[in-house]
Formats: sequence, C-alpha cells, structure tokens
Amino acid sequence: MLEKLFKLSEHQTTLKQEVLAGFTTFLTMAYIIFVNPDILAKAGMDKGAVFAATCIAAAVGCFVMGLLANYPIALAPGMGLNAFFTFSVVGDMGYSWETALGAVFLSGCCFMILSLVKIREWIVNSIPMSLRMGIAAGIGLFLALIALRSAGIVVDNSATLVGMGELKAFPVAMSALGFFLIIAFVQRGYKAAVIMSILTITVLGVIFGGVEFQGVFSAPPSLAPTFMAMDLSGVLDISMISIVFAFLFVDLFDTSGTLVAVAHRAGLLEQDGRLPRLKRALTADSIATMAGAALGTSTTTSYIESTAGVSAGGRTGLTAVVVGLLFLAALFISPLAGMVQPYATAGTLFYVAILMMSSLLHVEWDDLTEAAPMVVAALVMPFTYSIANGIALGFISYAIIKVLCGRYKDLNIGITVIALLFLGKVLFL
Repeated sequence: MLEKLFKLSEHQTTLKQEVLAGFTTFLTMAYIIFVNPDILAKAGMDKGAVFAATCIAAAVGCFVMGLLANYPIALAPGMGLNAFFTFSVVGDMGYSWETALGAVFLSGCCFMILSLVKIREWIVNSIPMSLRMGIAAGIGLFLALIALRSAGIVVDNSATLVGMGELKAFPVAMSALGFFLIIAFVQRGYKAAVIMSILTITVLGVIFGGVEFQGVFSAPPSLAPTFMAMDLSGVLDISMISIVFAFLFVDLFDTSGTLVAVAHRAGLLEQDGRLPRLKRALTADSIATMAGAALGTSTTTSYIESTAGVSAGGRTGLTAVVVGLLFLAALFISPLAGMVQPYATAGTLFYVAILMMSSLLHVEWDDLTEAAPMVVAALVMPFTYSIANGIALGFISYAIIKVLCGRYKDLNIGITVIALLFLGKVLFL
C-alpha cells in the first residue's frame, strides 16, 4: 500500500528512511505547538483550544500534502502571520479574533482559486524580487520587535516611543539565555535546537521563576472555544480587503519559495526547473489554511524546516504523513505547553527573525530604484506594527520611484494594478 501511495522505489527511498526524515522535520518545527498558542492567546483566544487547533491543523496540512501531492513538505501555522493576526489585525486595528479568522479562511479560499486557475504563476512572476525580499526581511524585523517586547528588553517610553527595559529582570535573562542556547545548539548541529531551548527555559522557569508544574501528559484540550468561531460576515467590510490580501500575499510567496527550495534540495525538480504536481501542492496548502481557520488558528503554510527532513533522506509524502502523526501525538502534551511562558519563546521569535532577514543578501543594493522600495517595505512593518502597511507602502513606493526615475518600463501590469489599488485604499478608505 505504501509503495502504491508514495512510490518509494521510484524515489529511491525506504520506509525506515522516510520515518526518520519525518521525525527530523518534526523536531525542527515542533516549537510552533508552544509558540503559536502563546501568540494567539494575546488576541484573546483560548490557549488550550489554540494548542489543539495548531496540532490538528498541522496534521491535516501534512496529511493532505503527503497524500495528495506526495511531497516531503510539512505544514503548520506560520510564523509572522500569527504575529500579524494578533498584534496588527486584532491589537492595532481592533478587529475581533473571530473576524481575523474569517479573513484567514477567505485568504485560503482565494489561494485555492488562484492555484486552480493558474493565476498564481502570473502573480508571483509579476512581483519584483526586491519587494519579495523586503517583505520577508520586514516580517523578520516585525518578529524581532515582538520578541524584544515579549522579553521585556524593549519597553514603552513616552519621550522616545521605545526604551530599554530592566535587563536584570528574570524574564529578560531567560529570554536572552533561550536565544543564546538556540544559536549554540544550531551551531552544534542539533536538529531539535529550538524545542530544546524552549524546554530548557521552561524547566528553569519551574525551578526559579514560580511557574507551577502541571505535569506533561493529559487528554487533549477542548476545541470548542475556537472551533468554527470565525466571523465571515465581518470580512465583508471593505476595509478588510488589505488584510485578506496581506494574509494571501505572504502565504503565496512563503509557500512558493518553500516548495521550490525543498523540491530542489530533494532533487524533485524537473529538468526545466519546473515543480511537478505544483497545483496539488498549492491546493494542499490552501486546504490547510481553510481547515486551520475553521479549527481556530492563523494561516497554515508550508515550512522551510522540511529541508531538515529532506537532508535526512525524505523524498516522498510519507515523510509529511509521519510529521502529521507526530503532531497528533503532541495533542497529549498540553500541560507542558501550558507551562511555556512568553520569555521561553521570545528567543525563538528572535532566531526566526534572523533567518528571515537573511533575504537582504539578495537585494540589488547598487540600484536604488530596487533597494529603496525594499527598505520602505521592510522598515514600515515593524515601525507601524503591521505587515499589511509594509506591503502597501512597498508597492506604492516601487511604482512611484520607477516612474520618477524614468524606469517605468520596469513596471508590469501586475505591480501597477496592485500599487494603484493600495494607493486608492490609502487615499480614499
């Protein structure tokens, strides 16, 4: 049955190799079961329900990707988009988390439509590389600011907006230690570096920080507080368009980049560089996003950490299925997840920020018409606490700068239309 489903012999792999790859991928991305509930709880969502939704949404995404597309790519609620959900859409803009879930669901529907009618390639190809890199770097900076604030290193200051917190405080020290441990573990080659750091800081919190030990295993928490709680009627507000677009846009590029990177690492690309079964892979991602929203979590997307499993020998969807099974097993460690404090995950956020900011290496710094809009997109995100604002001003500045510099031929229909739509929103909405 496994041979028929996943074509193990054709991909020159074995059951043992795929299972090992699945365990490897899971260990590199299991931190999300601790980080995601911590972030979404700040939006007013039930932490236990979000924990369950995170595990189940990840499992659904992995199963669909493995069985439908036969790729060794795992999915889970995405970093960056969960922060945008909580701190921008709910916190800054004032929408309810139910409406935010509705926006996530609608973005998943749009993603599926774009995938089925093959518009996705046109959209991706019409967006300049500099803006793609700027968006990735901006999300990294956004996560870094959230991490520093969660750690207590950056605090409010009435004179300068932000200031330095009390560095001798226990949460600050634990956040810093968690970050240092991740870097040390990664450099030493530990696949589970991030989750090892989170668990170490959690144990220290129990010993020295007054965190009450609640056990490790229990029955899964109830999904009832978030299951099908999304408010689709609230998404019909015209002001929600940019929010839905931001969820869609970031997921679109995140997924596309991850699929190509993992497939290339696994040697699954065709001779012309095309990705076989691309439509199925994108459909799997969109199904995972819609399922996640219905369950009660932010956008579910493909994880670049899947490259760890590929490096361990994963070549088929069986790797993804194994990851999905492990996420279901993780449902039974909710007491452990409940003990994880914000300072235990702050170092993780900062580490992910560093990874995302590496995209700045690929920017054409010698061409200001490319570099300037990228910097606008990257800096506006953390300074306005909004990924959507960064995307909008990045597109608008790209179009204006190209026209003023006489480089209007660099503008294609896609970026022109998107820039005009964003400009119209800024001026009239």
